[in-house]
Amino acid sequence: MSQSHQSTDRETLIATLRDYVEQIREEGLDGLPADRSNAAPVTTAEPARPRDPATAPVASRVPPPAATSRAVELFSKYPGLESQSSLEQVHEFVGDCRRCKLWPLRTNLVFGVGNPAAELMFVGEAPGADEDLRGEPFVGRAGQLLTDIIERGMGMPRSEVYICNVIKCRPPGNRNPEPDEVAACEPFLLRQIEIVRPRVIVGLGTFAVQALLKVKTPISRLRGNWHELHGIRMMPTFHPAYLLRNPADKRLVWQDIQLVMNELGRPIPKRGGA
Repeated sequence: MSQSHQSTDRETLIATLRDYVEQIREEGLDGLPADRSNAAPVTTAEPARPRDPATAPVASRVPPPAATSRAVELFSKYPGLESQSSLEQVHEFVGDCRRCKLWPLRTNLVFGVGNPAAELMFVGEAPGADEDLRGEPFVGRAGQLLTDIIERGMGMPRSEVYICNVIKCRPPGNRNPEPDEVAACEPFLLRQIEIVRPRVIVGLGTFAVQALLKVKTPISRLRGNWHELHGIRMMPTFHPAYLLRNPADKRLVWQDIQLVMNELGRPIPKRGGA
């Protein structure tokens, strides 16, 4: 085997091991050291064009239902979903969802919350115990930290952004969602993204980011760099639950948040809330 092939194999193995460790951290196992690996260079964003979300018409930011072959494929699973033109209509379409095996285990379906014309959307992995009880995403300890990041760090009311998860029902024991569960919810998430049509999406944590981007790259290598999701700029970063166990990495999340603020054309507060 050539030296170049050996080097490639080593890099692949290292990336796989980092991914595995990151998954274990986010499943709630403590005692693992924080990832201190260097991220890839940050891509410089184009100058942001400020926009007033209160005056931007929602309909003008919704792409046609047949905008992409992926959208057509997803919406074909649930005929009629593509014609739902508001978040309220999509929520009603989802209804008392029984489309995957999670429904008998949930207390409440957790759809999403926030400004339907938000410039900024946060997408997490799945509801936890607190979210399942209240039917609202990010309301537990991790949710309180996310609120601090938004309100104290970014200087924005939480109600100004939109927050949802990759799947709408809590997996048992807070395990990672399984592929069939993600597939069942993916059309609903895509329609939420299409209707809100934010300027920036922030992906929270390993599983959510990998599910959204269809990759297995470790979050430590994805964060801090811009990606594209359905034509929208996306910034991956660590999940607030991870930060509760690894507070030293709040500084890395704050770096990511500053890139988001620059992209949105918003002033960066002198002190971050992360």
